[in-house]
Amino acid sequence: MKYLFSVCSIFLILISSCNQKDVKQKRLNYPETRKDTVVDNYFGTKVADPYRWLEDDNSAETKAWVDSQNKVTFNYLHKIPFRQKIIDRLTEILNYERYSTPFKKAGKYFYFKNNGLQNQSVMYMQDSLNAEPKIILDPNKLSEDGTVALSGLGISKDGKYLAYSVARGGSDWNEIYVKNIKTGTLLDDKINWVKFSGISWQGNGFYYSRYPEPSDDKVLTKANKFQKVYYHKIGTLQKDDKIIFEDSKHPNRMFGAKVTDDETYLIISFSETTSGNGLYFKDLKSNSDFKLIADGFDYDYSVVDDIDGKFLIQTNENAPRYKLITYNIITGEKTDIIPEKEEVLRSINIGGNKLIASYMQDAKSKVLIYDFDGKNETELKLPGIGTMRDFSSEKGDNTAFYSFTSYTFPSVIFKYDIKNGKSEIYRKPNIKGINFDDYVTEQIFYTSKDGTKIPMFITHKKGIKLDGNNPTLLYAYGGFNISITPRFSVTRMIWLENGGVYAVANIRGGGEYGEEWHKAGTLKNKQNVFDDFVAAAEYLINKKYTSPKKLVIEGGSNGGLLMGAVTNQHPELFAVTLAHVGVMDMLRYQYFTIGRAWSADYGLSEDSTMFQYLYKYSPIHNIKEGVEYPAVLVLTADHDDRVVPAHSFKYIATLQAKYKGNHPTLIRIEKKAGHGAGKPIAKQIEESADIYAFAFKNIGVVPYK
Repeated sequence: MKYLFSVCSIFLILISSCNQKDVKQKRLNYPETRKDTVVDNYFGTKVADPYRWLEDDNSAETKAWVDSQNKVTFNYLHKIPFRQKIIDRLTEILNYERYSTPFKKAGKYFYFKNNGLQNQSVMYMQDSLNAEPKIILDPNKLSEDGTVALSGLGISKDGKYLAYSVARGGSDWNEIYVKNIKTGTLLDDKINWVKFSGISWQGNGFYYSRYPEPSDDKVLTKANKFQKVYYHKIGTLQKDDKIIFEDSKHPNRMFGAKVTDDETYLIISFSETTSGNGLYFKDLKSNSDFKLIADGFDYDYSVVDDIDGKFLIQTNENAPRYKLITYNIITGEKTDIIPEKEEVLRSINIGGNKLIASYMQDAKSKVLIYDFDGKNETELKLPGIGTMRDFSSEKGDNTAFYSFTSYTFPSVIFKYDIKNGKSEIYRKPNIKGINFDDYVTEQIFYTSKDGTKIPMFITHKKGIKLDGNNPTLLYAYGGFNISITPRFSVTRMIWLENGGVYAVANIRGGGEYGEEWHKAGTLKNKQNVFDDFVAAAEYLINKKYTSPKKLVIEGGSNGGLLMGAVTNQHPELFAVTLAHVGVMDMLRYQYFTIGRAWSADYGLSEDSTMFQYLYKYSPIHNIKEGVEYPAVLVLTADHDDRVVPAHSFKYIATLQAKYKGNHPTLIRIEKKAGHGAGKPIAKQIEESADIYAFAFKNIGVVPYK
């Protein structure tokens, strides 16, 4: 779970020197939110839940509450004088051609391209790298407003068919369609109620994972149970699809199906949470029974491919920073081929009959090339400090592609000659009106509360004064073994262009230093995540990058939880909190959609010990009266069925009821949108403009004067 600013009141003279104390805002007239008398008893502790009714996203009362909150929020945001200037600048700098890294299938090359302001990127195919591109799929034609997005695809081994999944309004629920690539004909095949699934071809059909069709109207909130793997044969109805794998004894188990490149083996990955999985495999040629490779959920396993009767498997079994092993398909013997290193092994690709190993060293990319015996032959030299992404190659092909990006380095696609070890620029974006030489990124290490050294990237204009007066945006995530590595975001240029400092803290809970770093921020160690973030803020203040009146913090999803927790624990440190789609109710998250899968990181309130721990930091349960909170903007969406919007609804209702100060505490609820994936460009521009306008207004900065 992958995975983005108020000045003085508009009634005052807007001058850039005004500060947080000068922002004399009048308390907003928030909608009244009804309180219920719901009380839960957790092991003798009674916990009130007065806004439980907001969990029902289908009720007329909840819908009316959403509309009334949005009315207040958008009235506030749309009155910010410089908001339109931000929209205009975003529209200008987003209007450039963007390409994805090409990938090869059945002798053809496929890639995505966005002309600039297209809501969704378009899929193209070339017969060769020099051939004329052809449009294969244009998601912009799937809806008038761009809210239907491509969420996954699979191309048959013979290159005849494209199966693709789409998401409507940002939901995790997908529908799968099939298209004849040569003729462009859309087939009658359609598959519903797909979620958290790949598309893996074998023969004249493909494997996918789906849940039973919901029996009521709570399709965006009800807990997802009993996922199964199916095989769909082209030209047949979904009701005739064959169940390939299921588990009636474990309703919370999730299954992923993957066919090896030679279509000889079917791999089934199974898990119950976001940490640890098991593996089965089946010989498709002999139609054998499934055989177990790894059971239990203590470690992660990912099959790269099969070579010479062995599976190549990336795992952290007895290797917290990951390694590559072989698994003998006949004997079951496991052998290390690329042992664990100091750097974290992120991925393995095969190309030119070599193993391309992507590592992470202090949250930066490093790429090493090995032969099939695990001998390191060379290093792929990258352009600088940043992130290598989307390495694309075929087993015996010497031509590969990859992209490289950093905070002020827009994603450049490189063509790589594996045999000769040489890279050349294949496609480079042209963003007009930005001189990236004006900016610098540095990596520093600061000390957290318990003495742990934490890396942080800091980006800003060259030559800034460290006088404590710089607008600063601090971002972090801190969970689920997810690493936040350098990447370019054109919308962030709004912040940087106006003298802002952008800081990203690689706090514990992520995967920047492997599984030990991850576990140091989970369960009873979750407070480390909050302490790491607070220490990052204190570093930026102590080193005079900024001050509490100029410091904006931002995070989404698990990072939204982070925002809620640190705002409660240290409200004096921050001027503005931006909390996207956050997990705010730590006592009830497990009862919605896929929430129970997060328990490996969070623990469950159903356990007496973990209840006490969760209750101490759960954002909605730790908002206090009589506290001066920062300006808060909560962002969620009506179709978010990953972290249901009830989390954000209950959090802002509680904050508005308990905080009596004048800083705005608002919620922005996007319609026909979800957890973030597939959001059309038009919505991205509006949302980013609202975020930056809110932040700038509440730290007393006027952009684009």
